[in-house]
Amino acid sequence: MANYRFFNRDLSWLGFNQRVMEEAANPAVPLLERIKFLSIFSSNLDEFYRVRMPVLRALKVIGEKDKSDINADEQTDILQKAVDFINQQQSRFGDILRQQLLPAFKEQRIHIIYNEEFPEGVHKATVEYFLTEVLAFLQPVSLNDKTEFFPENNKLYFIVQLKDQQGAEQVVLLNIPSDELSRFFSTKIAGIQYIAFLDDIIKFNLDKVFPGSNIAGCYSFKVTRDAELDLKDEYSGSLSDQIEKQLSKRDFGLATRFLHQPGIPLRILQMVKQQLDLLNATNIEGGYYHNFKDFFSLPVNAPGMSYEPWPGSSAPGIRSDIPLVDQIAERDFMIHTPYQNYETILRFFNEAAVNPDVNEIFVTLYRVASNSRIVHALISAAKNGKKVNVMVELKARFDEANNLKWAKVMKDAGVTITYSVTALKVHAKIGLVKMEKQGRMVYAGLLATGNFNESTAKFYTDHILFTANHELLGEMELLFMFLAKREKPSKSTPVNFNKLLVAQFNLQTRFSELIDREIAFAKEGLPAEINLKMNNLEDQVLIGKLYEASQAGVRVSLIIRSICCLIPGVKGMSENITVKRIVDRYLEHGRVFIFGNNGNKEVYMGSADWMNRNIYHRIEVCFPVYDEAVKQAMISIVDLQLKDNVQAVMLNQQLENIPIKAEEPLVRSQEAIYQLLSLK
Repeated sequence: MANYRFFNRDLSWLGFNQRVMEEAANPAVPLLERIKFLSIFSSNLDEFYRVRMPVLRALKVIGEKDKSDINADEQTDILQKAVDFINQQQSRFGDILRQQLLPAFKEQRIHIIYNEEFPEGVHKATVEYFLTEVLAFLQPVSLNDKTEFFPENNKLYFIVQLKDQQGAEQVVLLNIPSDELSRFFSTKIAGIQYIAFLDDIIKFNLDKVFPGSNIAGCYSFKVTRDAELDLKDEYSGSLSDQIEKQLSKRDFGLATRFLHQPGIPLRILQMVKQQLDLLNATNIEGGYYHNFKDFFSLPVNAPGMSYEPWPGSSAPGIRSDIPLVDQIAERDFMIHTPYQNYETILRFFNEAAVNPDVNEIFVTLYRVASNSRIVHALISAAKNGKKVNVMVELKARFDEANNLKWAKVMKDAGVTITYSVTALKVHAKIGLVKMEKQGRMVYAGLLATGNFNESTAKFYTDHILFTANHELLGEMELLFMFLAKREKPSKSTPVNFNKLLVAQFNLQTRFSELIDREIAFAKEGLPAEINLKMNNLEDQVLIGKLYEASQAGVRVSLIIRSICCLIPGVKGMSENITVKRIVDRYLEHGRVFIFGNNGNKEVYMGSADWMNRNIYHRIEVCFPVYDEAVKQAMISIVDLQLKDNVQAVMLNQQLENIPIKAEEPLVRSQEAIYQLLSLK
């Protein structure tokens, strides 16, 4: 692997998902949380098959035709490596579940019935449940040459093999209605909680669905289909066009994975694949159950099985008797979610909606909560006569419908809605309030690392800066004015940003200059360091600059949650670079960029990962942190994460997650950050 200058992005992502799964094997994690990590792993893998597998298959075809057109590492076998990696992970998944978690639940008198017969008392209870609740949702479909049946993405089904009294065979497809009903049925008998899969309740009552037939076999399966891909968001130039061409040859909703339990007779398996147009899907013989993402709703509520609550603290120094915009005018401050609660962000929009001094509001919305209080505040502001301008991103993957719904509601209320241009996502997280006070126009604004979403703020670690800095907010207003024109940035675009770092304008160039400055310090024998925290690192230009920094003697410390294409620790290339991954109770989401600057550290934050899509195909905003107290708090938070030796792992040259040898003092960064912010 280290013979190449860059890790493959998809294998790197699978390595991150491996790290998520391994948290399920961590005995220090509460039992219910451990099984939730298996749920997250399963959900992530489903998304990988929807989003990345179609591209990998297309890339393989392109690579076989013309290797010059494939990605930089010139590998044409990434697809097979990914499949092999996933197969290993699935085996490990089964071991963790069967050998560790299920026995551990039994020790707590919770029996998750897994691939076994129901005890008598459970069987009786499930028969009644089946007849009164489940049966109404079952829709059997006979499989033959005339069958027109489309297995929906990631829905659960049975293949039922029937034989009549004369021995004639019939194959029937039967839905498992886990979206309409709970995936699990729970009952308590003699002090033991029994939890049964809906799958088994149906399976053990098939005689009531097919009376008079002999049930010769029953086998579960699901089909994963590709998501609609905006390839211009991932690739550029001829490669994007070639991928589009490959995908266009296939039907809408291409099946990328056919996952089924073992033991299906080969002739029936082939018949199902032929009839359901699954011959080109990756065929995977898995376990007896699928969609383990449903473990997130496992009906268990027992003491000590979940994380101890960490109630979000209030933002320090914020008063309830003074309007928030007046407090922002006095000083910058920052909210760190979920360690600190989200009420201050909601208050910012709520007060703006009724403040008589406010005459205009601007905000970007990428992913909003399903019942967004922020959107309701914007609607109220518009109805109160204020001019409200909202940039809604309709291409936020898997959130398109929710965003469109809210855009229509806001538009009906008088909000001015702007959508981004084709193939250019607006991923910036910014909000601006304009007020007229004593005859002059003043600003108050928010710049964030994550979405304005009060739901995800409960478990995403993000940072929201409140500021009245006129230079920053003046440039923010210029950006909003540009976005309202719905034009793509170009060299002739008459917008210059000096304080903000905006993708498509100056973001990549400015980050390169900051790295070059550290290189210059190192060459002069002065202290030089770069500490970066991101979700993903892919852009080869900026990775190349980090390699240059390492070769010049700059100490580079990276905290990369997920995709990392930079190879650390390679002599002569990256020996001064380390990469950490942190997986814990909260999802690490904030982007922070710290440059040593010869002892006078500069801190930047924002929405942008260093991914191709973020750098070249999106509007992103990063911003400098000027307030000294805010800056020092942010440096302290990142320092704690760099010291994490409990939940962090190191990424090595083979793309492996290497546990850190735990030595005193033990630092679990999320817990340490929670304690740090609770004391303020």
